[in-house]
Amino acid sequence: MFEEPLAGDLLTEVEQCRREESALIARRMAAIAGLLWLRTAEAEGIDGDPGYALITGFARASAEVGAALNTTPTAASAIVAQAEALDTRLPEVTSLLSDGRIDWPTAEAIIRRTELVDADLMPQIDQRLATKLSTWQSWSRRRVIDAADAAIAVIDPEAAKKRRIKADTERHVTITAQPNGMAKMVASLPAPVAAMFDKHLTEMAASVCADDPRTTAQRRADAIDALRVGRDLACACGRADCPSRIADPAPHSGAPRFVINVIATDATVVGRSDEPGHLEGYGVIDADQVRQIADTAILRPVGPPPTNADVAASLRYQPSAAVERWIRCRDLRCRFPGCDRPAWRADVDHTVPFDHDDPRTGGPTLGTNLGCYCRQHHRLKTFHGGPDGWRDEQAADGTITWTSPTGRVYRSTPDGAELFDDIAAACGAPTLRFGNRRREKAARVAAARRAMHAKAAANERTLALNRARHHEIDIRKWRNDMRRKLLVFKGGASSTSPWCTWANDPLEDEFVSADWRPPPPQADATPDDPPF
Repeated sequence: MFEEPLAGDLLTEVEQCRREESALIARRMAAIAGLLWLRTAEAEGIDGDPGYALITGFARASAEVGAALNTTPTAASAIVAQAEALDTRLPEVTSLLSDGRIDWPTAEAIIRRTELVDADLMPQIDQRLATKLSTWQSWSRRRVIDAADAAIAVIDPEAAKKRRIKADTERHVTITAQPNGMAKMVASLPAPVAAMFDKHLTEMAASVCADDPRTTAQRRADAIDALRVGRDLACACGRADCPSRIADPAPHSGAPRFVINVIATDATVVGRSDEPGHLEGYGVIDADQVRQIADTAILRPVGPPPTNADVAASLRYQPSAAVERWIRCRDLRCRFPGCDRPAWRADVDHTVPFDHDDPRTGGPTLGTNLGCYCRQHHRLKTFHGGPDGWRDEQAADGTITWTSPTGRVYRSTPDGAELFDDIAAACGAPTLRFGNRRREKAARVAAARRAMHAKAAANERTLALNRARHHEIDIRKWRNDMRRKLLVFKGGASSTSPWCTWANDPLEDEFVSADWRPPPPQADATPDDPPF
């Protein structure tokens, strides 16, 4: 790039790249905001009340952005929310980002600090922060946060209180996998221990009744204190007849039992191979950890159902336990592009819909027609599918091809087949397709021509009908004009001419309805002469 690189030239290039990067991010965010408003208008234009079937404009835009950027649903939703904030709440800060005068971390920090500010007060904070940033030559992230907090404290002090309330409401326990075979919670723990603790917290959180006012994240946080004293999680609904009410909480009588799924090959379990395994809720673990878990675990073989599977089983809506176990091990995660939610907490869905009225005409309940979708993307496919929505097709090897509402195509291969050769072999290699560009182009042209010829006849009928409509209107106007002239010439007396007897009829409507069709032609019809 530089024949004789100088430090000044290199730094100039660094600065210019940073400005261009900021401008590109602003441009991308503007496009995402435009897509959000477009999808919101579509969702709001649906007739009637779809109820639970409504897929909001935000959800539609998040799904398309997540697939296009190959990112998780949570990250995609955050990006769309940031684009919306820049477009509606921070236009002055967005202008600085577009000009390259601030970088994305600065804009992102402002978005996060001002997310709870009242919308009516945002223009003041936006203008104040933009003015400060315009006068700064350099700044730290902490300085930006302090400036935003100071502006909020002066203009909207209630937002600071909301932040404290929000922090208390969103209390939760987070377990994050580490790349060294450990999992991080409060202290570093072996990955199996952390995964089982996570499962135990989830089951304790689900043990209370539906009227418990706490969120799942809050119940998980409160379960830690219950575990500390060795008691069950008490329900906080306050009802005397609560089915989950604990009259006299007592310590656990025995160790809790629950299921953690580990996938590994036979050779790894018996010690003939050091191929890693996969631990639910964590990820890849080494062979030693697999064998440690296998010593006290229940081993169950997993494989694809036989090709000559029972026909009756394929005609049932609910897959068998063996088929469902195989599908979850094959997929590992939600099959929507970019989604990383675990398959063990996902829905098993039919790619070709199952026909409850006549199962033989719908999609069978077989491994080649099933896939794991998280609830969010399952709803998206169900209620925003069809020609104008999301469509999926599954190949014999488990590859799912998604088509977005804009016609973009995304291929999703099963994660289990990527990690384990045995699963990949069981799925089967995809059939190679040897294409011929010239032959394929000729076929597309021929198909397009056939479609044009088929459409030409319909277009000709439509044109003929439109010409007949215009002719009918002209004839009616001409006859009405003759009737008006007859009224002028004869002062209201009727015409006695044997021709054009219609001249004595009332004026006709000079418009034709949408269902009007021309009368059939008459072979002996002769043109009329004027009545005078």
